[in-house]
Amino acid sequence: MNIGLPIGLQSRLWVAAQFVLIAAMVLWPADWRWEALAIALGIAATALGLWVFAYNRPGNFNIRPEPKAGGQLITGGPYGWVRHPMYVALLLGMAGVAVGSHSLVQAGLWLALLIVLNFKAALEERLLRQRWPDYTAYAQRTRRFIPGVW
Repeated sequence: MNIGLPIGLQSRLWVAAQFVLIAAMVLWPADWRWEALAIALGIAATALGLWVFAYNRPGNFNIRPEPKAGGQLITGGPYGWVRHPMYVALLLGMAGVAVGSHSLVQAGLWLALLIVLNFKAALEERLLRQRWPDYTAYAQRTRRFIPGVW
């Protein structure tokens, strides 16, 4: 989605929205209970995040959706399953927070985070296509967030 703002500003706004929503989820008062599903989501998020770091070293990472100068396109490991595995890890972890909190507010915040990350991913993909022509073929065979679905 092109919202008519300079890319750098769009990038910073999506990142800011992402962190505001994460902070709201973590800081929102809730009746937290350790439940198996919440714990499983947290473990899955951590495992996926570690797998991502094994394939895409921090020097290649950028918290903003803009490709780093000198960066490499990574398509193996978790990136062979989904195009944005770190976003998926974040969504899994925050889903664990929402599940453990038993709060409709948390569920709404998680949904807002999903929407923000979807728009952030769309901007990132547009920039990746410009930088690496092979990205288009990669995107056709790999889903954004859910393997084989979306």
